[in-house]
This record gives sequence, C-alpha cells and structure tokens, in this order.
Amino acid sequence: MESLTQILVEWGYWGLFLSALIAGSVLPFSSEAVLVVLLGLGADPAGCLVAASAGNTLGGMTCYWIGSLGRPEWIAGLGVGPRKLARARRFVAGRGAVMGFFGFLPVIGEAIAVLLGLMRAAPWTTAGAMLVGKTLRYALILLSYEGIVSML
Repeated sequence: MESLTQILVEWGYWGLFLSALIAGSVLPFSSEAVLVVLLGLGADPAGCLVAASAGNTLGGMTCYWIGSLGRPEWIAGLGVGPRKLARARRFVAGRGAVMGFFGFLPVIGEAIAVLLGLMRAAPWTTAGAMLVGKTLRYALILLSYEGIVSML
C-alpha cells in the first residue's frame, strides 16, 4: 500500500481524487495519507479539498449503487417485519436521504450508503448530503494539519 500511496502522491490532485474515491468505496484505503503528503509538498489546500471531497463522494455513491442493485425485500430476510420496512421506506423517501451526510463516518458510512441505495433514497439528495459531510470532514483534516504545522 505504501507504493500505491507514493504513486498517488506523484499524480497530485488526480491521485488524491483517486485515493479518496477508493477510500469512499467498500475498499479499505487512507486518502488522508495522500492528502497530508500533498499538503506537506505545498499543494493548494483548496485544490486538495475539492479533489478529496469529490473523489470520496463518488466513492460513497458507488456504495449507494451497490445497495441499489439489491432488493429491499432482502431486509425482511434479516428479521425486519413488513411494518418496520414500510416505516423505513417512508423515512428514506422523505428526509432519509440526508443520512448520506454521515457517509464520512469510518465503516458505518459505507453501510449507510449501501442501505440508502437498497431503500432507493433520492440519489441526488443522497449525493448532496454526502458531499457536505465529506467536505466538512476533509476541511477539519486540513484545518488540523494547518494548526499542527503552525505550532512547529
């Protein structure tokens, strides 16, 4: 993985975009490492924020797409009754797609995106909410990095 990270760093913003896409999908990867190295090499923080947020959102939407390939009735196979399933559908159909905001959370974020796809949440609302959450997460990482560097 170290050599892959090195290659992605050499690709600059496109490498960061790709690393964030991989990290946002179901594959384990750390886009933060690529982000921090690029910042250390003097990359523009705004460019890094755009590349990382866009890539990670697209990666999260691959999880949504995977979920959308499934059938909502599969949830019933997990012991969820028809009443709870109907209530979950109403929730997702209304405001549930904004749960995509929490797609930035490690491990559970991918599960949320898959579930939103499985429940057929509004894809554009899901993507927008996911973009906001992931952008805020990367902004906090950037601010933390800048704060640590300024203390040195």
